[in-house]
Order: sequence, then C-alpha cells, then structure tokens
Amino acid sequence: MLLGVRNSLFRELVELEGYRTVALESDCLAGLVTDRYVTTGEGDLDEVMERGFSHHELGAGAGNRALVRWMRDYNEGRPAAEWVRFAGFDGPLEMTHAASPRHALGGLHGYLAARLSPSRLPCDAEALDRLLGGDERWTNPAVMRDPAQGVGRTGAARELRLIADDLVGLLDMHEPQLGGDAERARLFGRTAVGLLRYHHWLADTSPARWEGLAGVRASMMAANLLALAERGPVLAHAHNGHFQRHQSGMQMGGRPLEWWSAGAVVSGRLGPEYAFVATALGELRHRGVEAPPPDTIEGILYALPQDNAVVGTAELAAILGDAAPVPRVSPWYGYAPLDPAHVGGTDGIVFVKDASAIPR
Repeated sequence: MLLGVRNSLFRELVELEGYRTVALESDCLAGLVTDRYVTTGEGDLDEVMERGFSHHELGAGAGNRALVRWMRDYNEGRPAAEWVRFAGFDGPLEMTHAASPRHALGGLHGYLAARLSPSRLPCDAEALDRLLGGDERWTNPAVMRDPAQGVGRTGAARELRLIADDLVGLLDMHEPQLGGDAERARLFGRTAVGLLRYHHWLADTSPARWEGLAGVRASMMAANLLALAERGPVLAHAHNGHFQRHQSGMQMGGRPLEWWSAGAVVSGRLGPEYAFVATALGELRHRGVEAPPPDTIEGILYALPQDNAVVGTAELAAILGDAAPVPRVSPWYGYAPLDPAHVGGTDGIVFVKDASAIPR
C-alpha cells in the first residue's frame, strides 16, 4: 500500500541521487517480464501487469501500474546505461504453495548447454525433465498442511539439488568466458537452489519446519538484494519485517519461531551501505485503522503538521524527546505498527498521516 508515496520517492531517487533499480516484494522470475517491458518496451502493459508480478493484487493495483508506466516512459530513448530497472526480490513462493523448480533449473541448464560442451554438464535436458516430473507434484497446495505429501526429500529431489549445485559451480568456473551475460543465469541458479531448499523444508515433519521455511525465504530475498546492489543503489519496497535488523519472530501453534530477515542479512554484508527506512501510517480507515493513540510513535508523528513526512533518526530523537512510546495495536492484520523497541534499528521513518486518502 501507500504506493503513490513510494513512487514519488523512487522518482526523486532516480532523478536526484542516481538510483537505477526498484525492487518489490514479488516473484523474482516474474519480475523479468516487467523488467523487459520497462527497458525495451516488449509486450503489452496489461499482459505485463498480469504476468510480471507474484499476485493478481500486485499487478492490478493502480500504484504498481503507474510505476511501471513511468519507468517505461523514463527509459524511452535513453541509452541502456541510463535505464531504470525493475526487479522482484522474493522467491517464486505463494501463501499456498511454492513453484516447481523447473523454470529456474531449466533456464540455468539451457543457458549453460548453449555455451559449454555437453560433457561438462551433469545431465542432459531429458534427464532433468524426468527428475522434475510433473509440476503439480511440486505445487500441490496440500503440502502446506501435510508435509508427508511433499516431494522435496525424495531421491529425485536430492539428485536435483546436486545438479543445481553443479550447474551453479559451472557458472563460477566459466566466469571469464560467460562475463556479464550471466546475470540472468545467476538469478536462475539462486532461485533453483533456494526453491529446492524450500521444498526440502516443506517436506519436513519436525518442529523446525516453519522456522526453516521462513529462513530459506529470507535468505532467497537477501541473495537477490545483494545481487541487485552490485549494479548500483536499489530502492527496495516490502513489509517492514523483511528489512528490520532485529531478529524476526512469531508464535505458531503455541511455539515461538525465530529467524533473520533479508534486511538483517543484507545489513550484515553491506554495513553502512544498507539503510532501512520504515513505513508507518496514522489512519487507514477503510481497514478499521483509526487515528493512533497519542502515546504511540505513530501518535506522536500524527501530531506533526504535514500530511506525509520522511523523518531521519536524529529528527525522530528530537521529536520523541524524553517520551517512552507504547506499542500501538492494529485492528487489521495487514498493518503491523512500529515496535518502539526496534525503532533504534531504523535509519528513518516514512510517515503517512492518512493512507486512506492515497490512491493504491
């Protein structure tokens, strides 16, 4: 949500600070469709919004459509070195299932098969297809509740993990030969390895299953963000929880789960080159989120005269003064208020007083 504010910030970062990539919490492979459109104009905008995002809601939103249209208009007539790029940084994962590794593993295998001798590859395309089997085995939604139906720990899955490791190794060994042309292949490699790990945990029956799944997803996100950062500054947009430096946690079935978010991993790698600006809002009335209590962080920011504000850490400290804000409680599951104990781990806050008034 709050996509209009995000779009304005991205335009400013592109035009004033030299940013050239926006990354969203969306399927990294589907994002290739959107990136191709904004850079080359290939495809139809309606089709891109349908196929280039993880979920229908993401592609159907007016804010994301406006972002894609602006990026295409910006790139029109510019040299490739000045293009703004689009990326999804999430894995091909849904709430109900995970994707088959076929697209990623087949894409990596095909890339290498076109450039290396067949004798260098761990298997041919036909053998890979046999090991993968039908995609419905991988995408079976029943596995989320019944790990016994998962295929991620079968003999074929173990062999596929070895093949994926060998193929990624070939990318490294032949780096001088492949050069910069290997960016997409490396994305395929990261995604194939990550998906096979995720399916491995989907088929796990131990109490560690959900922590394993959360950790693998976060590591896939982090790997994609780090790869994007290699080509320049990136504005990444997602739920605050994916970017926080503190350890993530939740309760499931009466059991505490803990893992490290993508942001925590990236922060550890990039150090001061990583910045986390949290999003907070005052009202979201159509979701039942009314004006915040004055003793919460959102309530204190709500008292500021401006409708929208980007508040740095020093300014936030001055605004808070000696106040000890209490946690806010949201009546809607889709908005998680800021945790006062974690605000010190941010580099600022984007605050929107009334999100109900902003077009999605």
